[in-house]
Parts: sequence; C-alpha cells; structure tokens
Amino acid sequence: MSTSLTHQQLAELLGGELIRGDPNGLVTGLNSIGDAVSGDVTFLGNSKYVNALKSTRATAVLVSKDFRDFADSVAYIAVENPTLAFSAVIRHFGPPIRAFVPGVHPTANVAASVVFDPARVCIGPNVVIEDAVLIGNGTHIQAGAFVGHGTRIGTDCMLHPNCSIRERCVIGDRVTIHCNAAIGADGFGFQFSEGRHVKIEQVGIVQIDDDVEIGACTTIDRARFGRTWIGAGTKIDNLVQIGHNVILGKHCIVCGQVGIAGSTRIGNHVTLAGQVGVSGHLEIVDQVTLLAQAGVLKDIAEPGAYIGHPAVPAQEGRKSLLLASRLPDMADRIRQLERKLAEFETRPT
Repeated sequence: MSTSLTHQQLAELLGGELIRGDPNGLVTGLNSIGDAVSGDVTFLGNSKYVNALKSTRATAVLVSKDFRDFADSVAYIAVENPTLAFSAVIRHFGPPIRAFVPGVHPTANVAASVVFDPARVCIGPNVVIEDAVLIGNGTHIQAGAFVGHGTRIGTDCMLHPNCSIRERCVIGDRVTIHCNAAIGADGFGFQFSEGRHVKIEQVGIVQIDDDVEIGACTTIDRARFGRTWIGAGTKIDNLVQIGHNVILGKHCIVCGQVGIAGSTRIGNHVTLAGQVGVSGHLEIVDQVTLLAQAGVLKDIAEPGAYIGHPAVPAQEGRKSLLLASRLPDMADRIRQLERKLAEFETRPT
C-alpha cells in the first residue's frame, strides 16, 4: 500500500486545488462516502449523494469546482471531474498493479506458426493458441484463454481467464476482454425447411477496434459473411449479446443484459442502458441514449433519449407512464359515472 499524503500533496497529485481544510492534514486511505472513516478520502461524483456527504466521516472529499455546500470538519479538493480524479487516488492507495512478466507458461499450447515475441508477450497457464495467429507486443493472455486459428491480436491487449476468441477474428490495440467472454461464436442463423431448422453457415468474422473493453460472459457473434464490427473506444458490460453482422459505432456504452439482434447498425456515442433490447436489421443514429429496458422495434433517426417498449422519445414516454399510473383512479371514476348513469336511466319518468 502507498504512503499517506497531506491534503496539499493530494491536491497537487490530482491537479486540483485545496479550497477548504488544513493543508497539512493527512489522508491515509480511501472509501465511499458512506463507508469512509477518519483518514479516508472520498469523492462526490453524483449529486444525489450530497446529503450523504453531510454525514460522512471522511477526512477529505473530491468535489467539482462549483461545489459550495461545505462542512467545517472536512477538507475539500476541487477538481475538474471528481469521479475521474478518484481513479488516481485508487492508483496511489490501492493494491499494486500486477507486473507484466513476459514469457510462455510451460502448460500453454501454442502452435508453432503463431507469430509473436516471447520476450514481449505474456501467455499464461493452459492457454491454447491455434495456428497462424498474430499477437502484438505487450499483450497478456491469461490462464485458460483460447485463440482460434488465423486470429490477429494487437498490442497491449488483456485477455482475462477463460475468454474465447474464435478463428480469424481481428482484435485491435489496447483491447480488454474479461473472463468467459466469447468472441466469434456462430451467429444464430437458421432457415426453416421441410419441417426443421437448417443451420446457415456463418463464415464471417468479428472485428474489434482499438481501446474497446468487453465484459465477462458477453458474447459477440461472428457475421454470416463480412464482419460483426465493434468501433474504437466502445465499452461493453457483462452479459451482453451482440448478434451477427451488427455494427456498433465508436465510443458507445452498452450496459449489462443488453441484446442486439443481427444486422443492426448503431452509430457513434450511443448509450444502451441495462436490459435494452434492439430488434434486427435496424439503424440507430449517433448520440442516442436508450434508457433501461427500452425495446427498439424500428429505426431511430433522431438523436436524443428514448424510453419504453416500443421505444419512444423520453418526454413522450414519461407522459405515457404517468397516464398509465393514473389508470386505476380513472377506472374507478368511470365505474362511478356508469353507476350514476344507470341510476338516472332507471328513475321513473
């Protein structure tokens, strides 16, 4: 673990400014707002935790530059982005990063035709790498991972234990693939004929561009032909399913349990929140945010936020949800009116 820092030293480490508190006060660790104790530094990355901050026992807190709701017992360090700055705190106080040790473990099964520099690549226990694979320098392939024949992997990638990359896939530089992810499994393609489902051959690839991160147990299917393509900088959570021939643009965020059906094209800077479902053969433009559990059944041609099933612009969707919440009261009122009408109609004339 790293040594303690004064408040002033911490501010300088983060490129921030100590705006309140003792410059010589000591920070010895880190924690969340609710769990912090004396000596810890925490951060305010979401305004909904402002009230929790008032009762925190932390010694110091990272805040945005416009923060003003101070308490006397806490030191405040103003930074551009508290959430991002806290990553530097974690690097300082957190456990040491495991050193990159190049070499090939004796239990790894690496085909003779694999092209790589053993002095600049790390291949762990029980890894299987088939023939004609190319691996860039600085890449770490951890225990039990599988790399199929003809695959290309760029520089400084991290393949975590038991992930699988099937044949002929193309992985860019600085790509991270977490445990048990499956890249390049067959697309789900079948044709119903003569009373049974006949498999359609899936002979395309998956291409993953630079700086992509793929979560644990996520699956990205190979194209029927051509490629399933994940754009640079996109981050994909755990338990996501991406179908064959999907094109997912640059710098997208895809949260857990999202499903994207085959041949859909999604633009750049798109966010898919948890459990979003997208039908196949659709197009979604840049700068779209799909809120949690949205169901996309048709093309989205305008940027903005969408909600509901089927997905509609968020403002329209919220109105529909509000009306739906009023349906029980409306039903009671209608029944009352029906009773009054029935009483009126049965009165003697």
